[in-house]
Amino acid sequence: MAGLKRRVPLHSLRYFISMVGLFSKPGLLPWYARNPPGWSQLFLGTVCKGDFTRVIATKCQKGQKSQKKPSHLGPLDGSWQERLADVVTPLWRLSYEEQLKVKFAAQKKILQRLESYIQMLNGVSVTTAVPKSERLACLLHPIIPSPVINGYRNKSTFSVNRGPDGNPKTVGFYLGTWRDGNVVCVQSNHLKNIPEKHSQVAQYYEVFLRQSPLEPCLVFHEGGYWRELTVRTNSQGHTMAIITFHPQKLSQEELHVQKEIVKEFFIRGPGAACGLTSLYFQESTMTRCSHQQSPYQLLFGEPYIFEELLSLKIRISPDAFFQINTAGAEMLYRTVGELTGVNSDTILLDICCGTGVIGLSLAQHTSRVLGIELVEQAVEDARWTAAFNGITNSEFHTGQAEKILPGLLKSKEDGQSIVAVVNPARAGLHYKVIQAIRNFRAIHTLVFVSCKLHGESTRNVIELCCPPDPAKKLLGEPFVLQQAVPVDLFPHTPHCELVLLFTR
Repeated sequence: MAGLKRRVPLHSLRYFISMVGLFSKPGLLPWYARNPPGWSQLFLGTVCKGDFTRVIATKCQKGQKSQKKPSHLGPLDGSWQERLADVVTPLWRLSYEEQLKVKFAAQKKILQRLESYIQMLNGVSVTTAVPKSERLACLLHPIIPSPVINGYRNKSTFSVNRGPDGNPKTVGFYLGTWRDGNVVCVQSNHLKNIPEKHSQVAQYYEVFLRQSPLEPCLVFHEGGYWRELTVRTNSQGHTMAIITFHPQKLSQEELHVQKEIVKEFFIRGPGAACGLTSLYFQESTMTRCSHQQSPYQLLFGEPYIFEELLSLKIRISPDAFFQINTAGAEMLYRTVGELTGVNSDTILLDICCGTGVIGLSLAQHTSRVLGIELVEQAVEDARWTAAFNGITNSEFHTGQAEKILPGLLKSKEDGQSIVAVVNPARAGLHYKVIQAIRNFRAIHTLVFVSCKLHGESTRNVIELCCPPDPAKKLLGEPFVLQQAVPVDLFPHTPHCELVLLFTR
């Protein structure tokens, strides 16, 4: 673990937060009135260096004293459960109202930094909709709270490793770092963002491992077999479990025996208490394996999870991306829909579309929906969802956006108006995707959804807004960042989705 910070009294933290300014402009967006009651004001933060949420979260952790980095992990300053909570959910000690203040301050800081980057690197200012004294790149709207605060995750991935007691068959989350050689695996049933069902499945998987004669695979090159467990649930309580297994040199017959044993455990053994609706098994020789690299094998139950969202029935495959907070995702997608401003003459281009929910939820208001997604199963889910819900004006393409997008745009007529939505992974968009968006003049509106506006994502925004640059093949007119809406999908953590509206 990194060096532990000096403890700050809670009353001091509250005083600091109380100094955060209030900016109350209700009704800025049509859906503002639909926010949960009690969150009618917008909290603005002050400027500080570094990651604001991490700074505050670290200061508010109880029982931490200044000390050198320990050579090994131990319950030196609180229980293992509290230490894990402080790492996975750093804001858990704060009330949700205080969490939103901290998160909003962080989003304001991001936009202030973004404005500085654009001015410094490009020598121009972005058109702003707020007073210059605020130094924001755009109008910052109120943060939209999550409708669900505790146990909101619909997907959790649990690791297998040595626990605090030294047992190598412990299922939970990591504390420590591999670099320092102090990693331990701590059970996670106390974490506020993990639902009880997920913790229950993890606990029974641990029971199974401890009665199995096969060793866990802690590090690939050191042998062992049993690895991660992923649990997915929907709002109806259906539960899918995915077990990752390193086959080593086992024969197909030996693998079949292990599949039957784990299947029996969760159908008629102690694990039956979990009430799984499906169990998958994946043979994996690397940390993350796609379905194409190593197919997910259904041992029993339903092959998919289904969810109800925005009047759509959505199909979700084992490895398809779906926002981990279902209720929060509905708020996020409504926000995106409001900002796109689509109409019956608009083609909606949904880049990094996952299971296609954003595009399909707006299909009835557009001329056509075009989706692009890397994961083949997710595209199949999007097509199924479109067909099941009677949506006929959509098409989805599988592959890398940087390879598909340029050709897809060339096939469209110049006179057609296109609104683009991008929801990339934390790594941001490939630069060729930015080039295609910049250079296609029919795209006049772009909505960019980011859960981490740092690194490559920051570069994405700068390249969208900078003057034409032939050297970078950015020939189209620049976009102007107009509005930003923070949407909290991750209570108790520092993370927040930021929805950015660009026009030109």
